Amino acid sequence: MEITIDFPGGKRVDAHYGPYVIPTDQSPMGGGEGSAPEPFTLFLSSIGTCAGIYVLGFCQQRDIPTDGIRIIQRIHPNPMSGMIAKIDLEIQVPLDFPEKYRPSLIRSAELCTVKKHLENPPEFEITTRAVETV
Repeated sequence: MEITIDFPGGKRVDAHYGPYVIPTDQSPMGGGEGSAPEPFTLFLSSIGTCAGIYVLGFCQQRDIPTDGIRIIQRIHPNPMSGMIAKIDLEIQVPLDFPEKYRPSLIRSAELCTVKKHLENPPEFEITTRAVETV
């Protein structure tokens, strides 16, 4: 898997993967135009959307309507370091959602691949290489 990152101007940084472009930008306060999510916000949203894919799959496999289901993600920073100390995912369901499926929704969300990678982080290696410009 390869993702190409480029710099289209200003404070924007785009990721290219296959036919997709994933734009990011800094907020106006950070010197950008606010034209796209900031990279860290995109990273954080990948946690909730990944959990959402598993919740959606669970419901679809059982023909459970997803109307009214949503996930609220809350970030709790460590006041000393400013780093994230805790992430809460609250799966909100309608009042008529079958009680017997609530624990299964939680187990489904816990299957999130992004969450699993955070729990067992990869090793990072950052290098440079000179190439001819295109």
